[in-house]
Amino acid sequence: MSTQAFNGAYLLPLFHAVEQLRGEGAYRQLPQPAPSSRLAADDAPLGPYAAAHLIRVSYTAGLAHVDALRRLTLAGEIDPTSPWTLLRGALENFATGLWLLSGSDRTERRRRALSLWDEDMRNRHQHEQDTSHIPAPGGMTGAQRRAEIRALADQLGLGPLTAPRTNQILSQAAPAAGLTAVKVSAAWRAASGFAHGRYWPNLRVTQPRAATAADNGVHTIALVIDEDQHRPLADHCHTLLQRLQDRYLARAQRS
Repeated sequence: MSTQAFNGAYLLPLFHAVEQLRGEGAYRQLPQPAPSSRLAADDAPLGPYAAAHLIRVSYTAGLAHVDALRRLTLAGEIDPTSPWTLLRGALENFATGLWLLSGSDRTERRRRALSLWDEDMRNRHQHEQDTSHIPAPGGMTGAQRRAEIRALADQLGLGPLTAPRTNQILSQAAPAAGLTAVKVSAAWRAASGFAHGRYWPNLRVTQPRAATAADNGVHTIALVIDEDQHRPLADHCHTLLQRLQDRYLARAQRS
């Protein structure tokens, strides 16, 4: 393991890719699909529940996560946790976009899109219940939207919709990016451990730097990010970002 102060040179290709996408006060989004494109054909019967919308939003969220880490790094504000949690978000975002694009056929891609929309509206309904929110006149609740999505899935013969799990999305998106699913999942599990405040990642993927003895004899150990362990997560994010961009443009611009 590295014994030097945080360098983060392995992050530079990913940071550079995101810097190229920064515009004036916003990130440059993926373009809307061309009317004659294959992606537009996929989305044609889905109406407001198009895959393209989910992909574009997820892509932009991933850029924001990476850029937040870039700005923290520039400020010299690196802690043992944030680099993991921020890239965990980006990994999930980029993998989700690629997962939506890489179904084996048009039916599967539509099923994936509506499954994700269905879960999105389930979460929206939960929030509406938590906050006692009532839509404006003429608006629809999350539950009503969910019923509409499920009816559409039945109409298209897509079968019952099941909530996509993150590990499932990662495992299926990884091969589409030329990555090994188990290695991507391993990096994601470590990052998730930090995000949820678990103990085990501190033992497996951080580097002890110093120990301080307290009056009661208990030692406090200072932990820092282990760059050798964090590097695969950054590499996976960069690869997924590149592959998502390439796959989206290929499907959104070509018939």
